[in-house]
Amino acid sequence: MPLPSRVAVAPVSRVRRADVAVTACALFAACAAPGPGPDDLDFAALLQPIPGRVVRDGDELRIDSPALLRDAEHHVWGGSVLRGEDGRYHMFCAMFDAGPGARKFGDEWLFSSVIAHASSAAPDRAYAIDGVLLRGRAAEGDPDAFDAQGVHNPHVLRDDDGVHLFHIGSRDPGAAAVGPTAARLRARDRIQQSQCIGVAHAPSVEALVAGRYERPREPLLVPRTRVKPDNVVAPSPPGTVALPDNLIVVNPSVVRAPDGRVLLYFKGNVYDPGWRGVHGVAVGDSMRGPFRARDEFVFDVRLDDGRIASAEDPFVWFDRRRHRFYALVKDFSGRLTGAGPSLALLTSTDGLDWAPARHPLASAKQLRFADGTVLPVSRLERPQLLFDDDGRPTALFVACIVGGGYRGHACNVQIALVDR
Repeated sequence: MPLPSRVAVAPVSRVRRADVAVTACALFAACAAPGPGPDDLDFAALLQPIPGRVVRDGDELRIDSPALLRDAEHHVWGGSVLRGEDGRYHMFCAMFDAGPGARKFGDEWLFSSVIAHASSAAPDRAYAIDGVLLRGRAAEGDPDAFDAQGVHNPHVLRDDDGVHLFHIGSRDPGAAAVGPTAARLRARDRIQQSQCIGVAHAPSVEALVAGRYERPREPLLVPRTRVKPDNVVAPSPPGTVALPDNLIVVNPSVVRAPDGRVLLYFKGNVYDPGWRGVHGVAVGDSMRGPFRARDEFVFDVRLDDGRIASAEDPFVWFDRRRHRFYALVKDFSGRLTGAGPSLALLTSTDGLDWAPARHPLASAKQLRFADGTVLPVSRLERPQLLFDDDGRPTALFVACIVGGGYRGHACNVQIALVDR
């Protein structure tokens, strides 16, 4: 059964942008004053038990909990939440087909992902899906838009200029358009290599969920280099050095620095020779952009062989009490935490130079329930946080698959946080 659409909105051709010149000194001078505080955040200690219970019946496993957002015919992936003007909590989550006839997980999200809206009276439980907010624009008659195929991995923020819904967008350029270097690419891979970051703007949460938003047709950030040994769409010239925004820019996480500048963190892909997820940061004056990507890699903790430890799904915030940046990331290798694949906590005093925090393990790949069950899971990704008015984190939202790698049915899990 298809998800209902909440709105039908005419696209906006372009949001007006002012030019911006950014230098490292101007950008981060204010971050140094009054000086960083202690790196004493123990994020794992904030995690509260999830309400509900886990029931095992032979080989079957059933989770009875109001803190899991699920849909019988769709995977529910990363969710980002704001408290609305109505006092309710509004989640914007990625959803894609999981019913009969759906492709495997690793392909389906590229073909059918939409951004849905869910809401609840509580921050950490009982969300109900209200409908689809954003679809790929081909469904609206615009097959050439950067996000014609689908939209994914939402990240929502509020500032004095309104509410900003950052997301990934993609399209299939078609087999005839990619040239001889990518002639063997499947449609799935052509779509994957087209991913860019976009943003929709609204004056309020209420306006956003009602469909009163601006959605530029052009992306907010695109890759500057396209370096890959083979099978690459629109490759960079030979000899090009891959920058952090190589081949794709995805998984946006945005934070306003103490000096007022806006930092947009993103993931790119490099091949050395195998795939590795890397990160960079782009800088602007406004959530609307424009953003200028910097050349430095961030979150670049190194393996013993000198390669960057692969990570993804950053969520970055500035801790006002400790006066330092923190980031939650998915740690593929376990190198960031020393505890195996997990969610890791990194920290920085300037937003550029990052290192594992004093307490680097944010969460093992498990869910802890109120009945005492500790349930290992195969996937724990896309961490997003909700904050109170004092800037303290109050809830963690994670995309989760309990078993079977990416073969299981994905849901969004809400975990209450107590920051004493």
